[in-house]
Amino acid sequence: MLFATRGTGAGLRSLRIGAGILSQRIGMSTVAKDGASSGKKRMPRLQKLKRAAYGTALVGATYMGWLMYQNRNPSEQLPFDPSKKTLVLLGTGWGSTTALKNIDTDNFNVVVVSPRNYFLFTPLLPSCTVGTIENRSIMEPVRFLTRHKHREVRFYEAECTDLDARTKELTLMRKTSDEDGTDQHDTFKLKYDYLVVGVGGTVNTFGTPGVEEHACFLKEMGDARKIRRKLMDCIESATIADVSEAERDRLLHMVVVGGGPTGIEYAGELHDFLKDDLAHWYPKMADRVRITLVEALPNVLPAFDKKLIDYTQSTFLENKITILTRTMVKQVDEKSFVVQNPDGSRSEIPCGLLVWATGIKPQPVVSRIRSQFAEAQTNARGLLVDEYLRVKGAKDVWALGDCALSGYAPLAQVASQQGKWLARRLNSLAAAAKDDADADIFALMEEKTKPFKYSSQGSLAYIGSEKAIADLPFFNRNITAGGIATFWFWKSAYLNELFSLRNSTLVLSDWVKRFLFGRDISRE
Repeated sequence: MLFATRGTGAGLRSLRIGAGILSQRIGMSTVAKDGASSGKKRMPRLQKLKRAAYGTALVGATYMGWLMYQNRNPSEQLPFDPSKKTLVLLGTGWGSTTALKNIDTDNFNVVVVSPRNYFLFTPLLPSCTVGTIENRSIMEPVRFLTRHKHREVRFYEAECTDLDARTKELTLMRKTSDEDGTDQHDTFKLKYDYLVVGVGGTVNTFGTPGVEEHACFLKEMGDARKIRRKLMDCIESATIADVSEAERDRLLHMVVVGGGPTGIEYAGELHDFLKDDLAHWYPKMADRVRITLVEALPNVLPAFDKKLIDYTQSTFLENKITILTRTMVKQVDEKSFVVQNPDGSRSEIPCGLLVWATGIKPQPVVSRIRSQFAEAQTNARGLLVDEYLRVKGAKDVWALGDCALSGYAPLAQVASQQGKWLARRLNSLAAAAKDDADADIFALMEEKTKPFKYSSQGSLAYIGSEKAIADLPFFNRNITAGGIATFWFWKSAYLNELFSLRNSTLVLSDWVKRFLFGRDISRE
């Protein structure tokens, strides 16, 4: 019995030890399973994030593809409705094009008249002068807009040369060229019921001798092409061995007249071209190129905050761009220009390229329109309009943009807001009076709508070396910023403001190409 009892105790101990080991193993197995199960719980979350990212990319690509298809395949349009009144838009600038984009063609038969068949995104025009952006990337064909309207919109590539307010008839002139290059002028008439004048302005030389003959302007795409050709001509000519040192210095002196945003941005783009591209391909010439900016006022960028003016001037000083303030250009010759210095003395300065980027004046047709309403139109700088953008003294005629004297600065955003405001008011008034064929929309505008008010969205300017400045409204104060971060904001803002997905894609691809391959230095 004693033996049996002891054996039983040992067996119990053995069972207890075995049970402990088993329980430990079970516990370890449970922990392992819990760890594995917790690991398995993490995997689905990662997979969900991946699937969400893939889904978002797929939806975005599908939406982009749909937009591209819509842009490439406009739907069928309704024909002109004889019962509707004819609205004629003169010009394809900021004001007229924005009005065209927002006008409801169910209310009017719309006709667009302009000597150019595209809209030009002018804020990026300085970038085209050195190849940062290709020319056609900022050009939006007018028919890309007209073909997407519900009702047919007619476009005539012609210039308005005269207006008969009594008969409501426009005289249009279309320029064509023969095979030998001889210009032919075809003239025809166009009737209107309502007229929107948005022809912009042309370059103001202020009567300075030689500007028209020897300077380059920076207002149209043709001007940018001319500057690019002249710039490369000067650089290539300077590389010729037989050229004297004095002549070489003259050829490599680039001058910008005008210290506004256009002149500042061109000077900045030109500096980048010299630093990023010419330094590699013309190493002996690049260091000899000089850039001079001439401004008649006490400082550049007078519409900007004083801090931004100082920042721009210090950046130009670092980039070795000479600024001559309180200096007036009195004469431009083929190889030099004459300035009046702050002390009243005059100097002749040799140069290879001179870009005139200051001031605008009315188009010739604006003077013709003014002559029709001479009693009310007493300012030769443009068309006087009231707070509803109606041309004073006229009937059924509106004006907007640079050709209208509305009390606001001649800015792209002013013209754009005017075009949108006018189109929406015409839409609402026409829709309200659709049952009354004799309704006077011109007179009803004052009774049924509020006056136009401009809301400033701020000012931006590129100053070179991947730096930009911004003067932006924020509640009752302005925020000023400058530097590299502002440069990226400048880029994103302009990408957003471009008229179409096509333009935005082309400009973005141009920026990428410039970053990867540099600018094209070939001469057209």
